[in-house]
Amino acid sequence: MSSRGLNLGCRQRCKEGVLKILSKIPEELRSLINKLHKQALAENLKVYLVGGFVRDLILRVKNLDLDIVIEGDGIKFAERFAMPFGVKLTAHRQFGTATVLLKSGLKVDFSSARKESYPKPAHLPIVSYGLLRDDLFRRDFTINAMAISLSDGSLVDYFDGRGDLVNKKIRVLHDLSFKDDPTRILRAVRFEQRYDFNIEPKTLKLLKEAGKLKMLEKVHPHRMRDELILVLKEGNPLKEIRRIKQLAGFKFIHPNLNVSVKTYSYFKSLEKEVKWFNKNYPQRRSLDTWLIYLMGLLDSLNAGAIRNVCEKFGLRKGEKKRLSSYKQITHKFIVDLSNSKVKPSRIFASLEPLSYETIISLRAKYNNPVFKRHIADFLEIYNGMRIFVSGNDLHGLGLVPGPQYQKIFAQVLNAKLNGEVKDKREELSLIRELLNKRHPILRG
Repeated sequence: MSSRGLNLGCRQRCKEGVLKILSKIPEELRSLINKLHKQALAENLKVYLVGGFVRDLILRVKNLDLDIVIEGDGIKFAERFAMPFGVKLTAHRQFGTATVLLKSGLKVDFSSARKESYPKPAHLPIVSYGLLRDDLFRRDFTINAMAISLSDGSLVDYFDGRGDLVNKKIRVLHDLSFKDDPTRILRAVRFEQRYDFNIEPKTLKLLKEAGKLKMLEKVHPHRMRDELILVLKEGNPLKEIRRIKQLAGFKFIHPNLNVSVKTYSYFKSLEKEVKWFNKNYPQRRSLDTWLIYLMGLLDSLNAGAIRNVCEKFGLRKGEKKRLSSYKQITHKFIVDLSNSKVKPSRIFASLEPLSYETIISLRAKYNNPVFKRHIADFLEIYNGMRIFVSGNDLHGLGLVPGPQYQKIFAQVLNAKLNGEVKDKREELSLIRELLNKRHPILRG
């Protein structure tokens, strides 16, 4: 349904429909929107809910992040909004935007209504102040270019976004959309697959044209990184990966990257292992699932190419380390841990230095039941195992603090892992035995 040509009765029904939907959202969100409504009326400003929140509100999909556009000074409006909550806001004055993070964890983004122009394809736009229509026109797709007035609750829909939601269509707002901002290629796929929509024919033609022109390779890698991470954070990223491969390919990541049927099979195994970990170890830290899927996506590249990708996309130190450690796993490592007679201390020594993401990726890649069982044993039994003796105990036995302390602790831990000692008394007994025999670990 478009606002263009709507008669008064239709407008009223649309408004009533939006208000009815708003009445069903969580109480905290309703309260925030009511505060924004009162502030907009008190300051006599045109203030709107926009973008993804409006889209998901109409679709009845949960979305807790509010995106607010003001025809006026968005930062000052945000400052006045934040004041009663006693929280600080993060402002970007050059862009006229601000973010308020509430103590409950809810986030509200504010911006002045803006218009933009692109000096060159695939470059950042030049932004200036504008009206609501300008702000909505600069957005990626019609379904993300709707607004709800906080003055009266009416839906503002210049480009028939609601009609495209009803018809399950992804549609750009103008013919240069993918050339101006090629990251929209990934976003089109992401929304299409998330909501089970279809990219409408003209939009699909424009997308493919941009793909053939290798527009994705012209975008700054850090922007591509952020969009790729969002793809990999989707509920079932394999669908997005297949579609991107079909429409544009992955040469924007690395020229040697080969995404194939083997990649798709690996993704299915990764998804299965991620579910296995989350079900069996809910008390452990949350997995960075996007990084696990990135390991799967980059699996065809060698270690050197992986390093190049990490540098190109500006990945963080910890992310680089986990990706690199995955590619450094040797054939001997896999063979050793696939041996049913390998000692627990060996399993521990092999897996303890690795991240959960690397371990899950390995478990998905090597479908060996013994190897998988050893990983499960590590996570269930060995990971986090501690010994009872301390430095004070060693000092009490006459040992001077030094490098041998850590060597003794490692020896005791290995013995505990292998079931050779069970309590502190047995640990101390083992240490005394080592002392009496002047074991090599005590030298130096």
